[in-house]
Amino acid sequence: MKKMYSTLALLCAPLLLLAQESQGWDERINNFFAPISNAVASVVFYSVQVTEGVSAPIVVFILIGGAIYFTFYFRFVNLRKFGVSLNIVRGKYKGLEKNGGKAAEKAAVLVADGDIVGTIRDESAQGEVSHFQALSSALSATVGLGNIAGVAIAMSIGGPGATFWMIIAGLLGMSSKFVECTLGVKYRDIGPDGTVYGGPMYYLKKGLAEKGWPGIGKFLAIFFAIMCVGGSIGGGNMFQANQAAQQFLGTFNLGGDSSGLIFGIIIMILVGVVIIGGIKRIGKVAEKIVPFMAVLYVAAALIILFVKIADVPAALGLIMTEAFNPTAITGGIIGVLITGFRRAAFSNEAGVGSAAIAHSAVRTSYPASEGLVSLLEPFIDTVVICTMTALVIVVTNVDGNFIQYGNAVSDGVGITSFAFESTIPGFKYILTIAVVLFAFSTMLSWSYYGLQAWKFLFGRSNISDYSYKIMFCIFIVVGSSASLQAVVDFSDAMIFAMVFPNVIGLLILSPVVKAEVSKYLKAIKALKKT
Repeated sequence: MKKMYSTLALLCAPLLLLAQESQGWDERINNFFAPISNAVASVVFYSVQVTEGVSAPIVVFILIGGAIYFTFYFRFVNLRKFGVSLNIVRGKYKGLEKNGGKAAEKAAVLVADGDIVGTIRDESAQGEVSHFQALSSALSATVGLGNIAGVAIAMSIGGPGATFWMIIAGLLGMSSKFVECTLGVKYRDIGPDGTVYGGPMYYLKKGLAEKGWPGIGKFLAIFFAIMCVGGSIGGGNMFQANQAAQQFLGTFNLGGDSSGLIFGIIIMILVGVVIIGGIKRIGKVAEKIVPFMAVLYVAAALIILFVKIADVPAALGLIMTEAFNPTAITGGIIGVLITGFRRAAFSNEAGVGSAAIAHSAVRTSYPASEGLVSLLEPFIDTVVICTMTALVIVVTNVDGNFIQYGNAVSDGVGITSFAFESTIPGFKYILTIAVVLFAFSTMLSWSYYGLQAWKFLFGRSNISDYSYKIMFCIFIVVGSSASLQAVVDFSDAMIFAMVFPNVIGLLILSPVVKAEVSKYLKAIKALKKT
């Protein structure tokens, strides 16, 4: 650990020198990545024409199509088992984890590459974090700038009606999240020291090997891991650092060529201190930051809605009307539907597979228990927080004084800030703190996602561990002090490239999830009888 701190300190000197020529190397890196970014994005975000003037990336159709399939296949588990999910987080079924060996059969032992690999064992609740910490860690990666800026941008394009379809997509996404996180626990590896290694890399490799497709499973797992590493560096790191720096420095009028660099170094140190401790420390920090952020933001939204209570019924009516009979929106109802679905899919990342990495570290004897916990994630992220943002914008924009629906805007944070500021003077400072915390927590979770993928590719040694963490910390400073748009575009494309192998695995392994759910629900019934 001391070596890690020393290395971070030594990195600050060369980073200061690099900042002196930021524009030069900024441009060179962008020029290098631009053609690669355009090529990857053209494949991942290949758009399908839906109606005249309306198109959407094929990845959105895959995410939503998968979510609809899982919702029906598991008989609306997102709604039927919502109460069970809350009970698990509250700790109502802790007795199951203590007596797991008596309540269920032992999980099968898998054989991969000639080695016996133990998956989850029912005789003890193995893992590193609690259900609540795992949920907080995953939420910290999804609850962020998309909830603040993305909603405003989506509404400027699709109008108030996009909110309705955003909620529907969020509810459907709960089913996808449930499937991938159940599999994340089912096929995880647990090291001799209790360290957990999990995520789509493992259920693609092991699960498809079980089905008799070891070669395909290994290929998809490696592809996913590579995309995850790239995404963690860009979208999960540099983009977050860059947006946080711009918002913070702009709000507090802190100019100067080195401002971004100094901000980046401070964030780098804070992130470095947390990620050194691994998922246990990330979970402990996330379980404090995420609820605080969510409560602060939702409370502010509720205050505005209370002040504007007379306009709320009209706002809700406008959302419903515009969802099915939109005016001034290109593409009509299809355009609004696609806009809402796209925003929800990109906000909660259900189907991307990233959250399964965090949830796989949970202490449990039953994979389905964490799958049920994870379905709360899209509900909180999209159905609650995104909807709060949308309602605030609608009730404060009654006269169309800052958004003309149907005319896209680029500064989503500015629009949301203006909406809150119009009722709560000085809220821009609170929003700025929220943006920084959102970005900070997102970086923590994505550092863990990237590290798990990195170790899957390069082994579980200390060298592998430190090399990734050092690289991740360096890019925080780079992102804060430069505008590497091509790199961020490239990494965003990599994040959503993760969808393709992940959804394939989820569809093939759905029967495994169904068996795990049945086993867990039977165990709950047995516990209630005792």
